[in-house]
Amino acid sequence: MHTDRERCVRAVQSKDARFDGWFFTAVLTTGIYCRPSCPVVAPKPENMVFHPSAAACQQAGFRACKRCRPDTSPGSPEWNQRADLVARAMRLIADGVVDREGVPGLAARLGYSTRQVERQLLAELGAGPLALARAQRAQTARLLIETTELLMADVAFAAGFASVRTFNDTVREVFALSPSELRARLPRPSPLSPPSRKNGTAAVTPGTLQLRLPFRAPLNPDNLFGHLAATGVPGVEEWRDGALRRTLRLPYGHGIVALTPNPDHIGCRLTLSDLRDLTVAISRCRRMLDLDADPVAVDDQLRTDPQLAPLVDKAPGRRVPRTVDEAEFAVRAVLGQQVSTAAARTHAARLVTAHGDPVEDPEGGLTHLFPTPEALAALDPESLAMPRTRRTTFTTLVGQLADGSLRLGVDSDWAQARARLLELPGFGPWTVDVIGMRALGDPDAFLPTDLGIRRAAQELGLPSTPAALTARAAAWRPWRAYAVQYLWATDSHPINFLPV
Repeated sequence: MHTDRERCVRAVQSKDARFDGWFFTAVLTTGIYCRPSCPVVAPKPENMVFHPSAAACQQAGFRACKRCRPDTSPGSPEWNQRADLVARAMRLIADGVVDREGVPGLAARLGYSTRQVERQLLAELGAGPLALARAQRAQTARLLIETTELLMADVAFAAGFASVRTFNDTVREVFALSPSELRARLPRPSPLSPPSRKNGTAAVTPGTLQLRLPFRAPLNPDNLFGHLAATGVPGVEEWRDGALRRTLRLPYGHGIVALTPNPDHIGCRLTLSDLRDLTVAISRCRRMLDLDADPVAVDDQLRTDPQLAPLVDKAPGRRVPRTVDEAEFAVRAVLGQQVSTAAARTHAARLVTAHGDPVEDPEGGLTHLFPTPEALAALDPESLAMPRTRRTTFTTLVGQLADGSLRLGVDSDWAQARARLLELPGFGPWTVDVIGMRALGDPDAFLPTDLGIRRAAQELGLPSTPAALTARAAAWRPWRAYAVQYLWATDSHPINFLPV
């Protein structure tokens, strides 16, 4: 969008928050860059330059605005609606691959040379993978500086910097403030504040962080949190005190997250065994809750269908509930074939108890990480309480996930992953499409054979046969996965309601 100058100028002048994260405004006269909705007086159009990423602004020598904090904008929805090289690269960078494996590791996962990856990222985003990862490290560092009392050296390494000197130089360059000055800007505690507060941050359990996850409004939390809570696996997920809590398997360790819906943000309380996993944990939580979606674009498209328009107008901003672990969801999709939600949770809970890694949760009832494909591939198939054909489906899936012949992740090519899944025994269109929608993140995945979808279609006067409904749904593209959420919401199933 940053190439459409006239449209960008209008968005800045109207302070339209819908475009936060789509592009960034660099101001030539001040040397700073802002999000489109920055509350300060809009600069003159001739002084505006537009960039597609915060990294591109930083690479061009601009500093982040201290008022609107463009580094904390929701991510661009482009990376959630595409599966080309650039989109897959951006998802991997958000998942911390460049910090852990370098640019060669990023290129190897994508199946391209480092030169090809760098060239395509530069062409579309104005910055290469190192600059994009550096911008993400700076954002993580600021988050740790402002929300924790960690020593600056610990902040540096937790954010992914190789040295304290690089950390200091980057923070000064990006924010025009030293790390100590950033922390000093926080509100001072009142003399009447409890003694557990220092520098404006609450004293918390070591390794625990309180964060705010931004999103583009509107966001309807009912089906999003309702679905995740109603299908949650005991021991791995729970709804407690108005928050969705679950365990996370992360590159350096494990974590427990509590996610609370609020009108203008998602409250996020993370407890990590290794703070180096912070960036990855945030990225996966945002992905699970579909927080980088553009709900206005989605809803405007779906409203063009007169049968869907009343559903959208009644509760706009529905998101697609996704996952923090693609392999985990694929296993759970097989466990859920042709059984009730309760039965699928029971099957999954047995696997978790028998084969999951135990964790301690002093604050609730979480007990395990979901088992790895390697652990599930080693189990005795005869111990599985399921029909023989589904047992074969299960063992084939976990075997291929464990040996790497089937890869499901943020780097997946959606078409290739679908094709590989369809080759597995027991994988039909419903299973492949639900994995495409909730694990791979394809916004156009559709479930015309789903019983709930067919029932909703019949009630709304839409075609109810899969072929006819698919033909009608062509007008909903590329947002058919969101249409599924609106259609499911016509039912009284617990997945459509926030738990009480």
